[in-house]
Amino acid sequence: MVLPRTSTGIWWGLLGVAAFSFTVPFTRVAVAGLSPLFIGSGRAVVAGVLAAAALALTRQRLPQPRVWVRLALVAGGVVVGFPLLTSYALTAVPAGHGAVVIALLPAATATAAVLRSRERPPAVFWVVMVLGSLAAVTFAFLQSGGFGHLHWADLLLLGAVVCAAVGYAEGGLLARELGSWQTIAWALVLALPLMLVLACFSAASHPPSATPVQWGAFAYLAVVSMFLGFFAWYRGLAIGPIPQVSQIQLLQPVMSICWAALLLGEVLSWATMIGALAVILCAGAAIRVRLKPAPASS
Repeated sequence: MVLPRTSTGIWWGLLGVAAFSFTVPFTRVAVAGLSPLFIGSGRAVVAGVLAAAALALTRQRLPQPRVWVRLALVAGGVVVGFPLLTSYALTAVPAGHGAVVIALLPAATATAAVLRSRERPPAVFWVVMVLGSLAAVTFAFLQSGGFGHLHWADLLLLGAVVCAAVGYAEGGLLARELGSWQTIAWALVLALPLMLVLACFSAASHPPSATPVQWGAFAYLAVVSMFLGFFAWYRGLAIGPIPQVSQIQLLQPVMSICWAALLLGEVLSWATMIGALAVILCAGAAIRVRLKPAPASS
């Protein structure tokens, strides 16, 4: 049986979200032994080298000059901004609190996609999205200690949300033209010189000294979170609709906090599980809403 186009996009998006769900807990592991600057830049360097090799081996043609500006938006959002800001934030807050980033990201991505594309969700979509975002934010805050435990790192997390939302929305559109893995690969190659300079500076200032487990977490961030996970995620966004597929991210804080409980020993309460169920129900409702394209301009 052939899956409907939207269902195919949902499943690819879910695979990408599952890959990304380890990012927050593994970043928390890595920052215990490596500097945030090294993690944020070094993972991009490793992924950039892999991307350059993949592009060369498959003999991909250079994108058109007009595409490089759009690739710069993707690179600035998901290669530079999100990894660096979350790495610094997670030196000060636990992984559960860091899931606030993921809790706000679906709404931000959907908004960016609507502003950038011709997809226009009906009012019911926005209602469900707001309810889902509120459920996800409440879920993440309760898991991290309550609304009274705001931290300066939340400003960094908010900046990371904006960066990722722009990079996801633009990358989803570009993936329809360049291909899913080609989009993130060219973005990584574009950012490689800058990230290499930052990684070398960080290594010279604070020579890396980490345990095998911390290096393993860094390797996952570089190979999966920064590279392979985007293959599935951008393919899902390319199939679209982007606002609809983006709501799968509501599941990411649920997954991330469960992984944090399993791998890092952070507390997982009954309230957390009830909140997780609410988030899952909202995500399911959001992706079932039919989206209508914007009317053609005269």
